[in-house]
Amino acid sequence: MSDIDPGTEDRGAEERGERARKLFAGPIAFLKSAPALQHLPSPSVPEIAFAGRSNVGKSSLLNALTNRNGLARTSVTPGRTQELNYFDVGSPLVFRLVDMPGYGFAKAPKDVVKKWRFLINDYLRGRQVLKRTLVLIDSRHGIKDVDREVLEMLDVAAVSYRIVLTKADKVKATDLAAVLAATEAEARKHPAAHPEVIVTSSEKGMGIAELRTAVLEAVEV
Repeated sequence: MSDIDPGTEDRGAEERGERARKLFAGPIAFLKSAPALQHLPSPSVPEIAFAGRSNVGKSSLLNALTNRNGLARTSVTPGRTQELNYFDVGSPLVFRLVDMPGYGFAKAPKDVVKKWRFLINDYLRGRQVLKRTLVLIDSRHGIKDVDREVLEMLDVAAVSYRIVLTKADKVKATDLAAVLAATEAEARKHPAAHPEVIVTSSEKGMGIAELRTAVLEAVEV
């Protein structure tokens, strides 16, 4: 039995949530795009990476997370992001967000897909300052085989990750509950996965405050 007062834990969570809100309301700026590992910024602060299938809503979620409309470019064309895009958070700098290339876009040229895969693999396996990867899953589809490949790759690399459901406003409540239950059950099977899944909607603002707090929590671990 824990000796920690639940009230103390609640106050700690509230305090972190407020710090996260203020942090994401403060200075956030695009730093650079890195098409290859040699272009990565110096590993001087913690990094939180965002991964997901093409068109999962990654750019929209990053914009909602940072409360900025145009920080991350959104596109109706899957596979537009082909580099690691870095964003500085805080002044003085506290941590960096990393927008990773979308995966699973079948229509991309094979050599481009191969390049993306090597970049993602090498970054995830070798980046010492990477604190957590947030793996985005479309609520309308749930975890697909191409997602499982990435989850297993993260397990093998011992990279801590957390699953985030996107576009929750696009499905009925009963369907969303079923997808959430199935996703949480699958997350528990993966050794590097955080057991709790965050449900979000960029359009409705659902889960955004929780996601901000989760990002700060990962940075501070």
